Amino acid sequence: MREAQSLVADTLAATVDELCLKFGVRKTAFALFLAVWRHQQTVNHTSQLSNRMRQDIGLPDGEETSGFPVWNFRAW
Repeated sequence: MREAQSLVADTLAATVDELCLKFGVRKTAFALFLAVWRHQQTVNHTSQLSNRMRQDIGLPDGEETSGFPVWNFRAW
């Protein structure tokens, strides 16, 4: 296992360049977009839970926000 860990990995820029050369810029950019979008979907958010539910799982009470959160795209 140590031998596998001691291998030097390419830099991010070199890896992206290699992917762009192999698959093209459009496919690479689209795959990156899909990966970010899927990761965003898998993150658990506790901000939408009620205070009672937050207390039940051991979290502190959330602040009551007034107004409409513009950055919450899922609300649209």
